[in-house]
Amino acid sequence: MQNNNSNIMLATILSVIVLISWTWFVEMPKIEAQEVKRKQQLISSKGIDKFSEESKPNVAAKIQSTASLEAKNEESFVPEANVDRVKLIEKSQKLRVVIENDKLLGSINLVGAKFDDLLLKKYYQTTEKKENVVLFSPSKSKERYFSDFGWVSSDQNMDLPKPNTVWYANSSKLNIDNPLELTWINRDGIEFVIQISLDNNYLFDIRQLVRNNTGQAITIAPYGRVNRIKQELKNAVYILHEGPIGVFNDILEESSYDSLKKDKNNFFKEKKAGWLGITDKYWMSTIIPDQKFSYDASFGYDFARGDELYNVEYVGQEFLVKAGEEIEFNNHLYAGAKKVKLLDEYAKKYDIALFDRAVDFGWFYFLTKPFFFLIQLLNNLFGNFGLAILGMTVLVKLAMFPMANKSYIAIGRIKKLQPKIEKIRQNFKDDRMAMNREMMEMYKREKVNPASGCLPALIQIPIFFALYKVLFVTIDMRQAPFFGWIKDLSAPDPTSIFNLFGLLPFEVSGFFSLGAWPLIMGVTMIVQQKLNPTVADPTQAKVLKWMPYIFTIVLAAFPAGLVIYWAWNNLLSILQQWIITKKLNKES
Repeated sequence: MQNNNSNIMLATILSVIVLISWTWFVEMPKIEAQEVKRKQQLISSKGIDKFSEESKPNVAAKIQSTASLEAKNEESFVPEANVDRVKLIEKSQKLRVVIENDKLLGSINLVGAKFDDLLLKKYYQTTEKKENVVLFSPSKSKERYFSDFGWVSSDQNMDLPKPNTVWYANSSKLNIDNPLELTWINRDGIEFVIQISLDNNYLFDIRQLVRNNTGQAITIAPYGRVNRIKQELKNAVYILHEGPIGVFNDILEESSYDSLKKDKNNFFKEKKAGWLGITDKYWMSTIIPDQKFSYDASFGYDFARGDELYNVEYVGQEFLVKAGEEIEFNNHLYAGAKKVKLLDEYAKKYDIALFDRAVDFGWFYFLTKPFFFLIQLLNNLFGNFGLAILGMTVLVKLAMFPMANKSYIAIGRIKKLQPKIEKIRQNFKDDRMAMNREMMEMYKREKVNPASGCLPALIQIPIFFALYKVLFVTIDMRQAPFFGWIKDLSAPDPTSIFNLFGLLPFEVSGFFSLGAWPLIMGVTMIVQQKLNPTVADPTQAKVLKWMPYIFTIVLAAFPAGLVIYWAWNNLLSILQQWIITKKLNKES
């Protein structure tokens, strides 16, 4: 029975190590190799001298078999090498409408009515808070990332707005109190209107109108898209999705950049409701089509201009607009930080299915999201996310107290039985079955269940990964400080034992960044191991003996908040186990 107990414990610990090690020693090198290959491809490529910036929609809808989709093609151009977004924006300043609220600052390009300039006022690239996070950039810049809305038609002769169409704006600024109206009239007198309003967060209301001022009926369908160059994904690990994402008919669909590069296109036909866009770790740009109408959608990939381009778009159903009538489509664009509470509010207000799944809560969603809200609540109470993590750990320990108490009592009794266990081993060392049978009889006599000692470890696994997800994917933890040298709970401990935690005049990074908190955690694991009974199998004993050191090295690269949680959890477990052991010793 004790061997079974040891096997379960060993399997549990090894499972955690395998999952963690796979992330850092298999997935990360693979991603780095792909990035090197991409750069080599970029260097060796001569590029495309002329590139049609706006390719046809990649949706196999009935209206897309016509040549009218050429209306979406932009003029070809010879790309400039590494064009800076700021220079491009300054160059086109006279044809831009300023966007500004408490959270956003940017502009809309009147050439093509593109959302191609947007930065987040409340978020910065580093903890020094010198440079804001940039979301959208002009299509000809090296950071290309934009969104736009338009129309297509099965009528090949219909004059539609093009990507190089210059729109008339009724205002020079878009903010919460000042909506914007863009207008363009074609050669036949058909009026195209895009009415845009902005709330005080990250949501744009996009109302598309078409007024048929001709004497005959026309056919029209709306489209919307997000288009970007793939940037270097520093956080690209298998536990986090970054790239095209959408919810269609209450089903979450995700396409990784690598899979899309291989498959070129993913199609989603005849959908209704839902949303689609491109997500990063903390930011996203998402289109919410008019929820009343059906549409086709696609995630697409292209290699051009020496860059990897990714496109997410929808094309709505086509409508007949009679002479003298008009039609409108009400869409939304969410461009900004992935704030869970905000996503939940929009989901409820606009009936957007699974909008919170833009935050990759993972397999343990049922634990991760409640943990997030619990930490948020405790942060409001303590004023520090680090203290909130410690407080949540105490609450989790209290919830598990009866089970853990029972487990530690079993461990304590087994440890007291070590002399008897060792005697049985010596007596039956050549007969393993007899030895196990004798041990089981002894456990029955002593009323000890050794398997109960594994329960806390088994339960700890989903809790560990749920908390890891909270720390890793939720923006609220980003650049949240603790005390002392921890300035960002979502980043690894910045100190290192190899330069005596900053006392020596050189910096240490990468694999050698073995910080103070990982070492504290390692010490707690060693102490906790001393409190447990010795494992019977010599090989298992050696493996378990090295576990604290392996965990210390592996977890050194993990978010500091997670390491602090693990160390604090171990300390509480040590205290509980020590009290129980002391009580059992008095009883004997």
